[in-house]
Amino acid sequence: MKAPKTNHKIELTSAEIANLWSSYQNDTLAICSIGTFLSHVEDKEIRSVLELVMKQSQAHVKKLKSFFTEEQLPIPDGLSEEVDVHKEAPRLYTDDFYLFYIQNIGKIGLKTYSLALSNSARLDMCEYFTECLHESTKVLNKATEVMVSKGTFIRAPYIPAPKKVEYVQNKRYLAGWFGNRRPLNAIEMSNIYFNLIQNQLGRTLLMGFSQVAKSQQVRDYMVRGRDIADKHVETFGSVLSKDFLPSASSWSILPTDSSVAPFSDKLMMVHVTALNAASIGSYGQSMGTSPRHDLGTHYVRFTAEIAKYANDGANIMIENGWMEQPPQGPDRDQIARNNE
Repeated sequence: MKAPKTNHKIELTSAEIANLWSSYQNDTLAICSIGTFLSHVEDKEIRSVLELVMKQSQAHVKKLKSFFTEEQLPIPDGLSEEVDVHKEAPRLYTDDFYLFYIQNIGKIGLKTYSLALSNSARLDMCEYFTECLHESTKVLNKATEVMVSKGTFIRAPYIPAPKKVEYVQNKRYLAGWFGNRRPLNAIEMSNIYFNLIQNQLGRTLLMGFSQVAKSQQVRDYMVRGRDIADKHVETFGSVLSKDFLPSASSWSILPTDSSVAPFSDKLMMVHVTALNAASIGSYGQSMGTSPRHDLGTHYVRFTAEIAKYANDGANIMIENGWMEQPPQGPDRDQIARNNE
């Protein structure tokens, strides 16, 4: 795709600046996290997946810096291997978890880049995020392939193939708490499965973070998040079990018993912040496509719980000077007051 010639410079929109800023934060987080994984991974196939992600993230950061420089925008701080990674720390997670992490973070990446592309107008931005989408797809497919070959991939529940097209005939189709509750439909199963797996990722990740965080405040926050994720896993598993469907809750790869932090407290808090945002977005989408009333109630309750948890995390980050502020618009009221 070749950009047309113009007689004027096309400025970045607020959405495009937001996309670049968020991408830089995510890629510097990936470099720090994957770099630590690579220092311990033993399985050759899993290492190849990690190396692919690291190569992509490093290339992204280089390209993103060039965008910021060309547009005369400050390059964000993000996260740094020199400051936020403790390379001498022992292994905190297993090889199988590294692969599970990449496969499921890849799902979040696809959603993020899809939104970035849909909000972009300038052709170089569209080309960049299109390429990022292609790369994320490659990583996700590669990680899935390796998980399937190793027998660690958990498939969504199977259902009998439908024999005909049907239409809803009764409003009881929406019922969930009272009366004869219908079985889950395939879309609802898909949503529950996705959210269950993502919470398994969060549970294991935060379990490890809770072991190694230096600050008692951060350690307590990680324990709280671990317990929230565990509760959500149990709830989603229970909903599936009531329909005699496998819950996939048997997948559990625990962290090692290390209490030495491979990451700074700031990096761990930034990581949880990103997962909180992804979780809220996923619950909202799931709620919109799950007509059974009991499921909607679960998603509303879980979203409120994560929103409260995220707000408390933001306060911790602000108190410690860890929350980097995204670019923002001018304060028109302040400008008006200054002219009085």
